[in-house]
Amino acid sequence: MIRVLLADDEELIRTAVAALLGLEPDLEVVAQAGDGRAAVEAAVAHRPDVAVVDLEMPGLDGIEVAAELATALPSCNVVILTGHGRPPHLQRALAAGAKGFLPKGSPGGALADVIRRVHGGARYVDPALAADALTAQPCPLTPRELEVLREAGADTAVAVVARRVHLSQGTVRNHLAAITAKLAVPTRAEAYRMAREQGWL
Repeated sequence: MIRVLLADDEELIRTAVAALLGLEPDLEVVAQAGDGRAAVEAAVAHRPDVAVVDLEMPGLDGIEVAAELATALPSCNVVILTGHGRPPHLQRALAAGAKGFLPKGSPGGALADVIRRVHGGARYVDPALAADALTAQPCPLTPRELEVLREAGADTAVAVVARRVHLSQGTVRNHLAAITAKLAVPTRAEAYRMAREQGWL
């Protein structure tokens, strides 16, 4: 029996997936969680073989959950489910230790098959997403620019961003100007939207 943890902040989706997996004779959902931090705690408490986690959750996202479990419970293989995965998400997920990456729009039996595969030691990446990852343009922003943009969001005050990233306000303004120039957009809000859509943040 393969012991499974499910983590998704949308209860309807989580319970539906649990019911679907419950029909499989070799899978048992032993714990559920509604956010990333609860997922890590539930995994440590219940020691599942496979954790199926949503990419976007409050607290810790799916990639951060995968990274924490790689240290706290290396015997637990992580499969990330996503409604809108982008190539950078895939790359970061695999780097964090995830063994599977699957869109939520996949056929009904696909998740059970992926759980079995990763439990058996294999990896699984959605073929369309893998193909996109091979041809994706790299992010033009530096890690520091991404950090500034992540903290700045669409409209956080420069003074607040400066405190959070331990830079002067002038340096933050310079980074924001460089970001909008590199992305060829007129505003910080547009830069933030584009970076999120591309999966860079």
